[in-house]
Amino acid sequence: MLDRKPPLKLDDCATHGAASGAELFIVEGDSASGAVRRIRDERFQAVLPMQGKPLNAIKASAAKVLAYPLFVALIDALGAGAGAGFDRAKARYERIVLLMDADADGIHCSALMLLFFYRMMRPLLEDGALVLARAPMASITHTSLAQPLHLHSEAHYRAACEQLRNSGVSDFTTVRYRGLAGIDLETLAATCVTPATRALRTLSSADAQAAMEIFGGTTPRQLL
Repeated sequence: MLDRKPPLKLDDCATHGAASGAELFIVEGDSASGAVRRIRDERFQAVLPMQGKPLNAIKASAAKVLAYPLFVALIDALGAGAGAGFDRAKARYERIVLLMDADADGIHCSALMLLFFYRMMRPLLEDGALVLARAPMASITHTSLAQPLHLHSEAHYRAACEQLRNSGVSDFTTVRYRGLAGIDLETLAATCVTPATRALRTLSSADAQAAMEIFGGTTPRQLL
């Protein structure tokens, strides 16, 4: 039985259309989605909060997928249908941005969302319209650095610290973030929300196939 949680609330933007530049952020957690709402550009950036880990859309039946609250809210927000009836031209947003914590749970949530889009809205993947915003797990600042270094993994963090020490810099300052809600708004905006400065990764069907091998089996269910 599905959990009975409060309805998910879309904070919409003013601009819509498949070629409008409008984008929908799917954000992990109410606190993090609240932060994104504060720093987004309301003209073209909408926010939909995600509560808990998504249903695995590859393993679940079509009926269960289409009744799952997050997916219901997402289908309604995008306004283009789902499955075989999905019409890319009717989409109310040009791109979907997945924004999750920079930890194992966040990676898992991103993969599960990817599986949903692969099964129910695959043209978005084919058009390069599903992207992943990489939130930092730590930042390093120092007077010798023109800008803070934003690190996205433990290995990346250790390598950056070692490189600084090898160059004679030892008094740098590090900040570790406990999820999206722990990132200060300026850093969250620069790394994940503001188009001019953020780094996005475009997700593809090949990414979905890789995720299926780990989380959903190698044979996807047929589209509706």
